[in-house]
Amino acid sequence: MGNLDVGNRVSGSTFLQGHVQRELEMAIGSKFVSLEPRELQEQASDWSWMSKYLQYKNLGVPAADFIVRPANTSEVQAIMRLAADYKIPVVPRGGGTGTQGGTFAPYGGIAMDLTRLDEIIDIDETSLVATVGAGIDGPTLESALNAKGLTLSHYPGSYHLGATIGGFVAARGSGVVSTKYGKAEDQVLQVEVVMPSGEVVTTMPVPSHAAGSDLLQTFVGSEGTLGVITQVAMRVDRIPENYGFLSFSFPDIFAGIEAGRLIMTNRLRPSVIRLYDEADSQKLKDWVGTPFTGTLMVVMCDGNQELIDYEMRSITKLVESAGGTSLGPDVGRIWWEGKYEPYAKGKLPQPPLLYGTFDTVGRFEALSRIYSAKKHAIETEFAEYGARYTAHLSHWYDWGAMIYDRFYVDNPPADPEEAMALHDRLWDVGVRAGIEAGGILNDHHGVGMKLGRFMRLQHGTGFDLMKSLKEAWDPDGIMNPGKLGFGPPSNSQW
Repeated sequence: MGNLDVGNRVSGSTFLQGHVQRELEMAIGSKFVSLEPRELQEQASDWSWMSKYLQYKNLGVPAADFIVRPANTSEVQAIMRLAADYKIPVVPRGGGTGTQGGTFAPYGGIAMDLTRLDEIIDIDETSLVATVGAGIDGPTLESALNAKGLTLSHYPGSYHLGATIGGFVAARGSGVVSTKYGKAEDQVLQVEVVMPSGEVVTTMPVPSHAAGSDLLQTFVGSEGTLGVITQVAMRVDRIPENYGFLSFSFPDIFAGIEAGRLIMTNRLRPSVIRLYDEADSQKLKDWVGTPFTGTLMVVMCDGNQELIDYEMRSITKLVESAGGTSLGPDVGRIWWEGKYEPYAKGKLPQPPLLYGTFDTVGRFEALSRIYSAKKHAIETEFAEYGARYTAHLSHWYDWGAMIYDRFYVDNPPADPEEAMALHDRLWDVGVRAGIEAGGILNDHHGVGMKLGRFMRLQHGTGFDLMKSLKEAWDPDGIMNPGKLGFGPPSNSQW
């Protein structure tokens, strides 16, 4: 039933649509069910270029037929039972801050807004675990934790845009201090999930055990394709006593990558390592107010002062051995204090600029190769469009790092079909170059609709196992169809 036309909400069987509307209203109250066209568009929109571009051209994004706003797990169950009975697609939605088209509803159905599931259920100050409704946003939870001297230690770029805890988990999200504190998949201990049938599954209260297969990590990163996450238990941390900052310049990004490798393989754990390539480093010069040549690395350590002093001495020695030149602490401090400014002040890229963020992860031995291959592919194959490629590395692991790389075309074709086709081609060339060089499709933005077509290329026959699990748990394919490379619902014309 879904329709791209904002002004046309009657599609398929009007009688069936009215019947489903009444049942939804009986389940959760008429106040929390909407068919209003503008709301349907808002619910389907996210922060992807495609979503922003379709809005910019007044074309509309693929929207659902209904919006529902449940308040608790029982109401989510009632909605899912109804959806299962009628084989209606359901698209779970948190804050709508994703970048992969995960909120698009290409088959219509029900958009489930989970932001009323915003209860702080428990803060266990002994175990340092917070149990919350999946719809609570990051700043609200952080404020409650801060009042107890605690912090979530998860600050993604979407933090001030309304991102929810459920969204962090469903997309395997990552925040600015992930190098020390981990991604959402490392911080989550337990989830409660309403399955497509309406049944509730609650995983073990701890993430580490030998009591059979790990259901928790099956739901983490599932992007709403296996069920609706309604409650989450997350590890929290004490607010660090102090912070220390370092900054360095390098002759090129490859020397910076080697410095990052030395830090991580020596098992030091700064909370932040941010390495910018030459193009991105040039953009930062005026902001940080310090002249330098080459590439820039910012490092932050936190904890008690003794630990900070030790880490900073050790990191400085390793970085200098890799060819880094110290720029002092002020550059790092300025960066930390202004890191959310582009989000808070609306300075993020916007159409008509054509852009995309690859977000590629790989082992240390492959990072330089991945960067070079993607930069060459984008800037060579799309030279006629003046395509630019820039990158920074901001999430580091024991074994590798994430390359947060972007392409830009300043003057894309004016025709929407041509612009969208060019966007798809840029993605196709960049993704394939990255995978061939040893990179992995995505680190923490998820797959959504945008990257689904690459799932078989990335996973090979492993993707057949993923599809088998999806078909077993969601036999009618009603959970967020079209995402993660999975196909349409069994009743695509419900």
